[in-house]
Amino acid sequence: MTQGAGQEPVVRTATLRDFRVPPYAQTPVPPEAPGAAPHPPVLPHAPAPPHLPHPGNANVGDEPPEGYTPTERDLPVINRGDTVKMETVPEPRPVNGEGRGPLFVVGDVHGYLDELVAALAAQGLIDAEGNWAAGNARLWFLGDFTDRGPDGIGVIDLVMRLSAEAAAAGGYCKALMGNHELLLIGAKRFSDTPVNSGAGTATFQAAWLLNGGQKSDMDRLQDVHLQWMSRLDAVVEEDGHLLMHSDTTAYLDYGTTIDAVNDTITDILTRNDADECWDLFRKLTKRFAFRDEGGAEAVRELLTTYGGQRVVHGHSPIPYLLGEVGTEDGEDGSGPVVNGPHVYAEGLAIAMDGGVTMAGKLLVVQLPLHD
Repeated sequence: MTQGAGQEPVVRTATLRDFRVPPYAQTPVPPEAPGAAPHPPVLPHAPAPPHLPHPGNANVGDEPPEGYTPTERDLPVINRGDTVKMETVPEPRPVNGEGRGPLFVVGDVHGYLDELVAALAAQGLIDAEGNWAAGNARLWFLGDFTDRGPDGIGVIDLVMRLSAEAAAAGGYCKALMGNHELLLIGAKRFSDTPVNSGAGTATFQAAWLLNGGQKSDMDRLQDVHLQWMSRLDAVVEEDGHLLMHSDTTAYLDYGTTIDAVNDTITDILTRNDADECWDLFRKLTKRFAFRDEGGAEAVRELLTTYGGQRVVHGHSPIPYLLGEVGTEDGEDGSGPVVNGPHVYAEGLAIAMDGGVTMAGKLLVVQLPLHD
């Protein structure tokens, strides 16, 4: 596993179902919310216990204070029959810099730099030295570069470098704002400052640690990284694909056009108000708007408002959507099986988080997808 300069060897973070906050980072918990007890493990095809968080989205107390835990909906293990198995059909790349190159998207990376490099190389986007090798190809990252994995800052450095190299070659490499970018920005800017969560117990620092924040990332975080993350767009449309990080309709709270959403979110981060940033983080950590009954209608609302024919998102791991859940370290072949994106909501939504944090797969896929 790749490490940053001067770091000791690293391993995957502790089992994602058992994140804890170190004593020095704990925040007071009201008397009615006693100390947290670990949730029982979730077995495939079994009903989920109440308030089951995403791995790493730990709660404070058996009943989380309202507004504290970023994930507002449970994350049950389900086995849906509406999964559409799709294959990527490579398209010929224009030569001599003419026309627009092929479009690729990358799911949640979460600090797994080695896996990212391997996936990009497998698609011919970088060479053996890690340099841009795709000419005028277009590459979009869907957010969540840090936390849970060993080298989030290394991931950001790579994406920033590839952005410059791709532009020089006539293509581009761009990135979207994920909820973990908001979390890292908040932890750096506001640290232990209490935020208005409805219970008075939330801080960005505690939430960042609860959600897999890595001290090595915080130690290496520089102003250039913060500035880059703060300027990322939240929503874009490319070739009929509406790209966003989170599978939520909360983007509608920030504008009725793509430009309005992106400008509003940039303005919020520029104002640097802890409560306002927390509310943005909380809303963009919602999930599963497209999965249940009415999911296709939720997607259509976004497409009608912002344009495009399909939503492509990260954020919610495919192994949980498919009910294929293994151990975090993938021992004995128990890691989840992820062969590619998950197409659902009547074919209108494509999930791209392959669950690399739970020994799944880091997805780099060419669009469009074909049967």
